[in-house]
Amino acid sequence: MKDQLKKELELLQQRLWEISDHLYHHPELGDQEFESMELLVGFLEEHGFTVEKGIVGRPTAFKAVYDSKKAGPSIAYLSEYDALPGVGHGCGHNMIGTMSAGAGVLLSKVVNEIGGRIVVLGTPAEETNGAKVPMAEQGVFADIDAAMILHPADESYESGVSLAMDAIQFDFRGKSSHAAASPEKGINALDAVLQLFNGINALRQHVTSDVRIHGIIKEGGVAANIVPDKAVAQFYVRAGNRSYLNEVVEKVKNIAKGAALMTGAEVHIDNYELSYDNMVTNQTLSQLFTENLLSAGIKEVKKAKESYGSIDMGNVSHVVPAIHPYIGLDAPGLVAHTTEFADTTITDNSHRILASGVLALAFTGFDLITDKEALENTKNEFLSNCK
Repeated sequence: MKDQLKKELELLQQRLWEISDHLYHHPELGDQEFESMELLVGFLEEHGFTVEKGIVGRPTAFKAVYDSKKAGPSIAYLSEYDALPGVGHGCGHNMIGTMSAGAGVLLSKVVNEIGGRIVVLGTPAEETNGAKVPMAEQGVFADIDAAMILHPADESYESGVSLAMDAIQFDFRGKSSHAAASPEKGINALDAVLQLFNGINALRQHVTSDVRIHGIIKEGGVAANIVPDKAVAQFYVRAGNRSYLNEVVEKVKNIAKGAALMTGAEVHIDNYELSYDNMVTNQTLSQLFTENLLSAGIKEVKKAKESYGSIDMGNVSHVVPAIHPYIGLDAPGLVAHTTEFADTTITDNSHRILASGVLALAFTGFDLITDKEALENTKNEFLSNCK
């Protein structure tokens, strides 16, 4: 039946290339991906999927379902389609969204025979305020047996790890005054921010090597002769797992409180984006996908690369067996988040690679539905990791 999937792909691939290219030419930022969502939803509806838009309170999120009405597992493909400011689809989300939707449609062509249920989830704003976080929190994956997403990269890599991350804003308030005539009457909020940076720099000596802390001064005053009564800093704090990240974040918050005490300012601390959990790859599912990626025509899949980034797929991996592998664009050294990366996604070669990715995702879903042992092993590993 996998041969049938290959034949079905030949009928679909031209349409998939058109969708990916359209997304490239019409990039939309996170939570503003209305045209992108409608394009993907329209494609899924054309092939018999029932679609619910605006799930988890996100207008550009969706849930598309194709139910065979026969017993079997539910397989989820996660679709991203947000772009980057000034860069467009420099992270290849035009390919991601298309591959997931394509895999769902492709597998639907045989699911009436083999049973099971296919879910394609539209997940906005991965780059900033990932919708997978509320999806994981609000039970969207409660009836899902496995979740997959495939990300383009310079080369192909197995699914690996990502860092847990909190995005924290520190809002310091002081008292304005004339900086030359009466500085003693002022409370300098910017000084508090500078002490925050100094304290964090000192903290770096006393955290594990996986920790990453990086930030900016978002507001630092309005004029040099006015004592700044407001200053704002934003930081990303990352660590290899959620429990240790929570410890580091508590230390960072204490530094901010100390900076406020040192300067006489007040500080308000809050998250300015959603928090991401670390990615826990299901190795059983990952190995199955790697085998299918090779059989779909990708020549080499490297071991998971070391990653210091953060993805909202991490939150998904804590509630359901999940993978986040990478498919290579045959461009070693190609850097993501660049216009060069975006341009590479619409070449003829990348079109062929996209088709291979769709096939590998569909093959893996097919295996999970038809091979009870593979599905059971995948679930058992997940349950073991949850202990």
